[in-house]
Amino acid sequence: MSFFRKKPDPITERNKALNQRIAQLEAEIKQLNNTNPPDSPPRPRPIPQPPATTSSTQPSRPPAAPLFIEAARKPAVPSMEAIPQPQLYNDLGVRKYNLAEAIRRLFSHFRGPEPSNPKFVSYLAAGNIQGLRPLRYEKRVARNRFIALVIVFTLALWGILAVIMGRH
Repeated sequence: MSFFRKKPDPITERNKALNQRIAQLEAEIKQLNNTNPPDSPPRPRPIPQPPATTSSTQPSRPPAAPLFIEAARKPAVPSMEAIPQPQLYNDLGVRKYNLAEAIRRLFSHFRGPEPSNPKFVSYLAAGNIQGLRPLRYEKRVARNRFIALVIVFTLALWGILAVIMGRH
């Protein structure tokens, strides 16, 4: 009967699949090590030679290019500070106050940081992972708690005001 059977947990199923894949890869590594024992010298690979040219004006071999080139890391999106914009500065060269940017910075303080794994966050919000409550349920509980607390404080304040007004 399927009534008393426990539902499969997707995290443990994924864990089992990954462990099986690791075991397969380890077996493949052992097989490759057995085909090429460490005592025998490795076989050299042939180096491709450029085609020979008969022209005397061309050099016989192109100059050697460096194997590794250090590339300067640049941000994917340039920041507003890096781009000089003359409309942001007044006649004296002082930066003007940007109200829209200030409001955007203010609201960004109230937003949390971007999640490192948005797919996992969407799973939590939808409640697709077994054993974890969906975020919408948690939000509803917190909202109901807040409403009940506001009602209690309102009644307490109303009672205090009624006692104070009744004495006068």
